[in-house]
Amino acid sequence: MRIGVPKEIKTQEFRVGMTPAGVAILTARGHTVLVEQSAGIGSSISDEAYVKAGATIIPSREEVWGSADMIVKVKEPIAPEFALMRKDLLLFTYLHLAAAQELGKELLHRGVNGVAYETIEPTPGDLPLLTPMSAVAGRMAVQAGATYLERERGGKGVLLGGVPGVKRGRVTIIGGGVVGANAAKMAVGLGANVTVVDVNLKTLAYLDDIYAGRISTQYSDPISIERACLESDLVIGAVLLAGARAPRLVTERMVKEMEAGSVIVDVSIDQGGCVETARPTTHDNPTYVVHDVIHYGVANMPGAVPRTSTYALTNATIKYVMKLADLGLEKAVADTPHIVTGINTYKGTVPHAAVAEALGVSFTPFRA
Repeated sequence: MRIGVPKEIKTQEFRVGMTPAGVAILTARGHTVLVEQSAGIGSSISDEAYVKAGATIIPSREEVWGSADMIVKVKEPIAPEFALMRKDLLLFTYLHLAAAQELGKELLHRGVNGVAYETIEPTPGDLPLLTPMSAVAGRMAVQAGATYLERERGGKGVLLGGVPGVKRGRVTIIGGGVVGANAAKMAVGLGANVTVVDVNLKTLAYLDDIYAGRISTQYSDPISIERACLESDLVIGAVLLAGARAPRLVTERMVKEMEAGSVIVDVSIDQGGCVETARPTTHDNPTYVVHDVIHYGVANMPGAVPRTSTYALTNATIKYVMKLADLGLEKAVADTPHIVTGINTYKGTVPHAAVAEALGVSFTPFRA
């Protein structure tokens, strides 16, 4: 199979869809890997490193997209890439269609077979291709929140760890999954006063056990969320429903009642956000203020640490890339049935129920 790795064009997105090690694995299996010129520069990977691994360097993204049977990238295609998509092209990337209605329509109209990293689910609740980036984003959320709590950044001037004789900063994390657990790890490490809110009692019990009283856990309901938000300096949205739009758990009224200079980092913004006042932002303009509360909504947070993120992502995705390249989509599903959970669009249909609901189209079960 001819596998294309284009350069990412989303604002301040420096990751790349494959490392040289991934290229070497695929070329050793007889596949051709076409890498767009300078695609890896943002992740400190040279064209020479790709060539040494067996890739062919292609000067333009149009040629990469046009020559490949499968495109492997990081972020969802954006408007300048829509015209490059074509019928029966296999696209393997993060799609987040619940928050990308226009892209969803384009994929359906153009007959692209879109397989999304974020919905591949070997067992219920297990999202192995989302996990590495969720871990990065969860850890970065605390770093970002701590930075914007500084007075010169518009925050209330709180140091999360405090100092002897002064209260520690208060952090509420809504969602105790991979993002939330990694955010908790960083916040606890900084010495903050941390509360995790979740609907899964097993998740709360696990976090309570491993932190041995160093965090507070609360069952997620409107009252507990409101109370926690109003008492917090930093609120981190870490809610995920695979393929579906994130539920709006933090209302505008709650935000309005938070202390001025507080910070909200909504990591779930990729799926529409769990904060009513949240909207997507970019690394070059990451924040805005609503009701005197700073909102950080960068939709590709791991793109700021591309070296770490690119290698972590390829480590997770390469076995699926191999399977799709070796067998093609239909045979790959027959061989490894859970791959079907990653198929968001197929021959003009949507075979993922949550994605279909988010896009407002009919759900059509996958049939090869």
